[in-house]
Amino acid sequence: MSRCAAIQMASSPNISSNLIEAERLISDAVKAGANLVTLPENFALMGQNELDKINQKEQDGSGPIQDFLANTAKKYAVWIVAGTMPIADPDNTGKVMAACLIYNELGERVARYDKIHLFDVHVPGSEEIYRESDTITKGTTPLVIDSPFGKLGIAVCYDLRFPELFRTMLEQGMEVLIIPAAFTQKTGSAHWELLLRARAVENLCYVIAPNQGGFHVNGRQTFGHSMIVDPWGAVMDCLKSNAGFVVADIDLARLHKLRETFPVLQHRQIICG
Repeated sequence: MSRCAAIQMASSPNISSNLIEAERLISDAVKAGANLVTLPENFALMGQNELDKINQKEQDGSGPIQDFLANTAKKYAVWIVAGTMPIADPDNTGKVMAACLIYNELGERVARYDKIHLFDVHVPGSEEIYRESDTITKGTTPLVIDSPFGKLGIAVCYDLRFPELFRTMLEQGMEVLIIPAAFTQKTGSAHWELLLRARAVENLCYVIAPNQGGFHVNGRQTFGHSMIVDPWGAVMDCLKSNAGFVVADIDLARLHKLRETFPVLQHRQIICG
């Protein structure tokens, strides 16, 4: 059995202060027994405007945010799934990739996932308009990796609304889904818990969901309610608001037993149009 934590923040445009806050929360989560810690989307930078991520981007493999992650993982001997940060697009488009980097307890980077579904949305019933594709180049490849905590599937925020992505992950052996996010207050209050529990139930997997939560300097309000959900859809822990973390034990033996005794995944049929 492994103990995992999801950290909740209200990140600002100041990278240094965000990293200080992230380390404080990682340290607290480790003291609570976590050996896998997950950070929310945009943990290091919630810019004043969309161009901030362009100006603060790092080259892949080099930069203060990446150095922080490697050093912190090693310092606390903990795996870190690091929300997202802006990594320069290798195709020199002038945009960035929304990259989720994963580090092991030795401070070694073991994987990278680039957000596939970009949030180009006018939020219904509000004046909020988002155009992530103006500054972000979408990823193309789902990610499932081996870890001491089971096979981890990694997705980010808006990805949550596309169940076919998680079926692809399931075919690659996913047992634990980690989905860092910065869900808006309006969409989060309507759909966040609903979608997280649905992903857990339909894939019979654990879901670890660190979210941004609070009021941000740029005027945004994010929903919070970071949570961990078990494969039967039960919320194991939830933090509604403020900075902090949730923590729960991941029991792979229980997951395997549940998949064996309730063989819904084996009953899937391929439907041809």
